Amino acid sequence: MGKNKTELLSTEVRHLDIKKFDFVTLIDQMQDTAFQARNLARAAKIYEQMLTDQNCGVILCLAGSLVSAGLKKVILDLIDNNMVDAIVSTGANIVDQDFFEGLGFKHYQGSPHLDDTQLREMAIDRIYDTLIDEDQLRICDDTICQIADSLPPRAYSSREFISEMGKYLEKHGKNKDSIVLRAYQKSIPVFVPAFSDCSAGFGLVMHQVAKPDSHVSIDSVKDFRELTQLKIHAGDTGLLMIGGGVPKNFAQDVVVAAELLGAEVPMHKYAIQITVADERDGALSGSTLREACSWGKVSVVHEQMVFCEATIALPLIAGYAYGKGSWQSRQARSYSSLFTSKQRELA
Repeated sequence: MGKNKTELLSTEVRHLDIKKFDFVTLIDQMQDTAFQARNLARAAKIYEQMLTDQNCGVILCLAGSLVSAGLKKVILDLIDNNMVDAIVSTGANIVDQDFFEGLGFKHYQGSPHLDDTQLREMAIDRIYDTLIDEDQLRICDDTICQIADSLPPRAYSSREFISEMGKYLEKHGKNKDSIVLRAYQKSIPVFVPAFSDCSAGFGLVMHQVAKPDSHVSIDSVKDFRELTQLKIHAGDTGLLMIGGGVPKNFAQDVVVAAELLGAEVPMHKYAIQITVADERDGALSGSTLREACSWGKVSVVHEQMVFCEATIALPLIAGYAYGKGSWQSRQARSYSSLFTSKQRELA
């Protein structure tokens, strides 16, 4: 490999800015082509429909390594311009990557051909062709532990704990371009249903070991209940799903959960999924949105699968919607305000 740690961690991943390009003309032309180009164009137009529909709440689902790959600013633009109302994500995107950068750390360009044994010896973690300083990631773990130590011991939803992370970044963060921080400031709830499957898990384990009899814990059922409350309140909803996995299933399942609670809610009115997963193995990440209709979760009127890698497809879809400008007349939902102490008691 021939490089030391400083040399390897020298070229930063730079976040893509959709505001610098004209995606509308490109997408409009892609609509008249074929294969995934046409599917992507249809997805972009469905997302634009979501934003135009004044009765529709938009839920953004994030899976895969997105922030480390340079898509943070795309997501921030969606938050800043009222193009998303709630987020359901994997822990890696929210904690190991976004909160990590909020603390002032960075991701670096690397290569999938580096010697991983040597990287381990230098405390460098690799995500395909991006690199992270493991020593800095341990600081992220420790910070999560510190936040937990500062809170009254009880069970929290991931949304509640991530809100506390936003408060922490507002006071102590070194990079204000953060999804966690901006969502906190904009009253956009962020759910991470598998919260322990990331740096948060390491931090919370350290916290609970140090305080075995009086500690913070994360209640995933509370997450499910809160997002179900959000669906009941919102009525019409649209899903913009990047990748699959737990965020996809969690966001879709709330329709069924609401019905089991006796609430009459519609299936998700709009749904888009960007994925490279194959549907033929029966796994969730590649299962089509039409399949989800059989479970009573997603309407098939306005749905589109896009079989494309997220770093290509998301900027195009988001850039098209931004360029069309419907967001300019769209009001913020501020869904975090649903979860006041009184409402939590009644839920």
